[in-house]
Amino acid sequence: MPQTVLLAEDDRAIRNALERALALEGYQVTAVADGVEALAQAHKTPPDVLVLDVMMPGIDGLQVCRVLRAEGDRTPILMLTALVETADRIAGLDAGADDYVVKPFDVEEVFARLRALLRRTGPGAVNGAAGGGAAAGPVADRAREPQTSDRQVEAAGLRMDLQARRAWRGGRELELTRTEFELLELLVRNAGIVLDHSTIYDRIWGYDFGPGSKNLAVYVGYLRRKLDEPGAPQLIHTVRGVGYVLRED
Repeated sequence: MPQTVLLAEDDRAIRNALERALALEGYQVTAVADGVEALAQAHKTPPDVLVLDVMMPGIDGLQVCRVLRAEGDRTPILMLTALVETADRIAGLDAGADDYVVKPFDVEEVFARLRALLRRTGPGAVNGAAGGGAAAGPVADRAREPQTSDRQVEAAGLRMDLQARRAWRGGRELELTRTEFELLELLVRNAGIVLDHSTIYDRIWGYDFGPGSKNLAVYVGYLRRKLDEPGAPQLIHTVRGVGYVLRED
């Protein structure tokens, strides 16, 4: 069966062009012009993935995202946005979106991001530790190495329940989107090891968007905001020119 996409875009030219491109790529597409129609269609026939324009009249893409997440709907959501400021992108992530593409976009990038989202949420999706693509870096001492089981991983004062998809720093539960959870899991599983940008892109998105992409930096920044506590050590560290590492200093 073809995978189903619910596309909500108020610009007719963009909507029609993207609908045709997705159909040619093999998706079964339902295209609507606003957020009200998007919610109605999502409730009627839940899709495999949603593609939502941020700026739509009436109920916009962010509101659609918030409503679905409040209802417990975890269908992956890709946002289309003409807003390029980091704060605007963070607003989308905060609403529960999994990824975003900035207009004007290359349709191949949309395809790549959809494939990555569907790979991560499909029946065979698995989250594992990074392989040989990780950059060489200092390994934490044995006391700080991640403790893992089929259900939980722990490191640097963080605990993650993989089946329930819940995470805590100390006694405080973290409210994480799907992408944030998977990024944190990757870092926790590899605590003390520097992971390069391409390894993280491959593991989380299934596609390396290249050195010009700010996607990873935005997610790391937002994850830091949720992890950081006054007086507590920062956990996610930037290794300039290489990538990121989770460790307690």
